[in-house]
Amino acid sequence: MSAYIVRRLLLMIPTLLGILGVTFLVIQFVPGGPVERMIALLEHRSGGGAAGGGGMEVAAGGSSGGLYRGNRGVASEQVEALRQLYGFDRPAWERFVHMVWNYLCFDFGESYYHHKRVVDLVVEKLPVSISLGMWSFFLTYLISIPLGIRKAVRHGSRFDALTSTIILIGYSIPGFVLGVLLIVLFGGGSFWDLFPLRGLVSDNWSELSWPLRVLDYLWHITLPVFASVVGSFAVMTMLTKNSFLEEISRQYVLTARAKGLSERAVLYRHVFRNAMIPLVTGFPGSFVAAFFSGSLLLETIFSLDGLGLLGYESVINRDYPVVMATLYFFTLLGLLTKLLTDLTYMLVDPRITFERAA
Repeated sequence: MSAYIVRRLLLMIPTLLGILGVTFLVIQFVPGGPVERMIALLEHRSGGGAAGGGGMEVAAGGSSGGLYRGNRGVASEQVEALRQLYGFDRPAWERFVHMVWNYLCFDFGESYYHHKRVVDLVVEKLPVSISLGMWSFFLTYLISIPLGIRKAVRHGSRFDALTSTIILIGYSIPGFVLGVLLIVLFGGGSFWDLFPLRGLVSDNWSELSWPLRVLDYLWHITLPVFASVVGSFAVMTMLTKNSFLEEISRQYVLTARAKGLSERAVLYRHVFRNAMIPLVTGFPGSFVAAFFSGSLLLETIFSLDGLGLLGYESVINRDYPVVMATLYFFTLLGLLTKLLTDLTYMLVDPRITFERAA
């Protein structure tokens, strides 16, 4: 076991470096980097540099060699200062090595766009993503597993067909479409104004008592969570049902019934443990993904400032420190989660071993 864990941890290093390297390489060829964007902002603030007919000339003696196309009206000294500010005066390989070394020390730098430390920025956005992920995760498991067991026991019945139809309809509706529908129906659109449409809490939340704070939070999160969780029921429910159906048809179930055990004892004392293996082994990955995932469309629709919106703004604004740091963090988290999932397989099913066969 220890040797397997060490091998997996060592394999994470080239995987992580490869992902960072490919992303860093792609970024080098993306037009409109932070230097160009800052130059455009400076030109806009100074009237575009076109006043008096100077907008089409380059400040340094009319020569444009080695300068950005967007620097018209901006002195070459300012361009060079911007390049030094953002670190683009150094070769790409040197910047990559410097970035990787800082990441190993958990120093993710400062955002170009928000002018905050990347760590502080991510922590600031986490409450929205954690709230959506936490409720979506627990509601999905708490509803889908009992429903899947019930569908397996009553396979082929009217209840099975009706619930399958309902959850598949929910699965076919995109979350953002359902979010718009909920706003129209319950968010003051065309029918009822029952739920707020902005933020996780009200503006006077700090002035409320603790019971009212909890109610206010639940009041704000109801529509986003409902729009986020409905599409998740189908996969987990059908996986639970099919897993139980497969176990129910096995020989040990017939033997248990022949011994006179009740159907409930057979289902929960024998079938349940084996049928839950696929679900339990996927638990770590689903748990982590739910807590740290962000939905851009849902956050936009319900005016929630979370990781999804942060990621989108970082790409649009060429905020490379945020893009690379979040990629590094979530890739590392995903690799560790995959390792934890494999270890969970062994804990749940003792037949699985990671030792090499002789």
